[in-house]
Amino acid sequence: MATNGLLPSTQGNVASDDEAVRNLQEYLRIKSVHPNVNYEECLVYLRGQAAQLGLPVQVFEVVPHKPILVMTWEGQEPALPSILLNSHMDVVPVFEKSWTYPPFEGRVVDGVIYGRGVQDMKSVAVQYLESIKRLKNKGITFKRTIHLSFVPDEEVGGDQGMAQFVKSEHYKKLNIGFALDEGLASPTDHYVVYNGERSIWHVRVICPGMSGHGSLLLPDNCGEKMRFIIDKFMDLRQESKKKLEENPQLTIGDITSINLTMLKGGIQENVIPEKLTVSFDLRLALSVDFVEFENMIKDWCTKAGANVTYEFVQKDDYVLPTPTDSSNGYWMAFKTTIEQLDIPLDLRTFPGGTDSRFIRKTGVPALGFSPMRRTPPGLHEHNESLQISVFLEGIKTYEAVIPAIANV
Repeated sequence: MATNGLLPSTQGNVASDDEAVRNLQEYLRIKSVHPNVNYEECLVYLRGQAAQLGLPVQVFEVVPHKPILVMTWEGQEPALPSILLNSHMDVVPVFEKSWTYPPFEGRVVDGVIYGRGVQDMKSVAVQYLESIKRLKNKGITFKRTIHLSFVPDEEVGGDQGMAQFVKSEHYKKLNIGFALDEGLASPTDHYVVYNGERSIWHVRVICPGMSGHGSLLLPDNCGEKMRFIIDKFMDLRQESKKKLEENPQLTIGDITSINLTMLKGGIQENVIPEKLTVSFDLRLALSVDFVEFENMIKDWCTKAGANVTYEFVQKDDYVLPTPTDSSNGYWMAFKTTIEQLDIPLDLRTFPGGTDSRFIRKTGVPALGFSPMRRTPPGLHEHNESLQISVFLEGIKTYEAVIPAIANV
């Protein structure tokens, strides 16, 4: 290892490194921002990248106006299950007045590049592209075919992107055997890799009651019902916080998180409403029994009072995590490669939701991995940024990882 902690050859090819940074800047300048993303400029950029790499391109629209672009580098044994390197094209909205530098300029200041999506996850997409470019320039080929997919709408749940793509014949024909997708930046010397995700439940509880004058203490009060429901969910939230506080070995991905996100109801201060609703964002840990958990919510609604009901805005199924033992040759190749690079590796459950959950649901092993260490996670934040040295180290990491997994 070099004394600055970067891979030694990160500093070797200055022209190639400069080109990689310019490539990232170009991608960051595309405003693929929600809501109502127009992906056409992304497709133009990606077609240009594929042409430089000499890779064929397919564009699929399983959902109209939600394009999925796939580049393909055919392997020596194309009948083998292939490798998928997945990234999403879209980024979340910005509050421009809160940014020090324009969020869609890709400005570099003191060795740091600023821009919406630089961590989440346009840098990873460019790291894929740049590592493939360097491997091809070396004349290296692999057993397995490699597909690079660029998908829409991950930042709004992926329902019209990867969720539909994995159900299509287009996806099935790719014959995916293993996938890499996004992870999170790590503030320590370690890389962090994710083999599973908590399941997302967005639940809305509806508390009806007797409407009337605000000066009265009417029976069947929706406020009392709402208080009972909120107390139950917040008590469970406190239990999760306590688990994290008492066990330093746990991370947020290991526990169930509960957050109250919306309260609705009422028409006037002196009128008791006929209904109040409360919404919760739940992320269920892999250890949770989903049937028992929903039955608990049902029981709370029954005890809260007459006619209290709940409904799901989103209810993800339980998805098995990817095995991380000798039964998974792709995992062993990945892990061994990172160890050979002398970079510590932490294995965790992803705290949020990514497109890799849709891939795992089909039975295909997938890992979430963004090679950014010594970097505070800044996704969705103002002034989202990444050190150029970290970005370049990630390219070298993929340059080692991709041959390992493509030759399993």
